[in-house]
Amino acid sequence: METLVKRNGLFPTVNTFFDDFVSRDLFDWSDKNFTAIGSNLPSVNLKETDDKLKIELAAPGMKKEDFKVELDNNMLMISSEKEEEKEETRKKDNYVRKEFSYQSFSRSFTLPNYIDENKIEANYKDGILHIDIAKKDNGKKRANKTIAIK
Repeated sequence: METLVKRNGLFPTVNTFFDDFVSRDLFDWSDKNFTAIGSNLPSVNLKETDDKLKIELAAPGMKKEDFKVELDNNMLMISSEKEEEKEETRKKDNYVRKEFSYQSFSRSFTLPNYIDENKIEANYKDGILHIDIAKKDNGKKRANKTIAIK
């Protein structure tokens, strides 16, 4: 909500700009999507069916060798580190260009107790890492039950 303020300064435009910049941009982070600004955290879809949990992680331009998937005490960790270096040289023009990049990310998910840790499959296809985690037979999701309040 904006506050109505009377301004009588010599430079009202500068004051308004400064006040607006400080009050809105620096201190109002409520509606910012920081994953869209300079972050390389991949998006994830999570889906639960009757017999498995499915994870889809969007990571285009990578290879399956770039990923590390680990399970430790019901914590599924997906990570990647990728470093590239390119060099271009033309002696004729005395031209040299060298570029390098480094990407890394890590995502962790706490899995429920009813997963079967011996039946986890992962594959990478068309820029998406697919992970299927089977449920134990006795861990199938039960139907919701409404409890009457007395």
